[in-house]
Amino acid sequence: MDVIAWGLVPVAGMLVAATAAVLIVGLALKGTASRDRARVLSAVAEVIRAVRGRR
Repeated sequence: MDVIAWGLVPVAGMLVAATAAVLIVGLALKGTASRDRARVLSAVAEVIRAVRGRR
């Protein structure tokens, strides 16, 4: 692999992870009452942390 590929692979991985996180949050908040949004967002954050391996 050349130098450009070594730089682009981590960037592409982060882009995919960020896109997935945005889609998960959008699906989780769709149709959720405003009083429940904080609980849903904290649960989604916990799932994302677990997927990334920090929990």
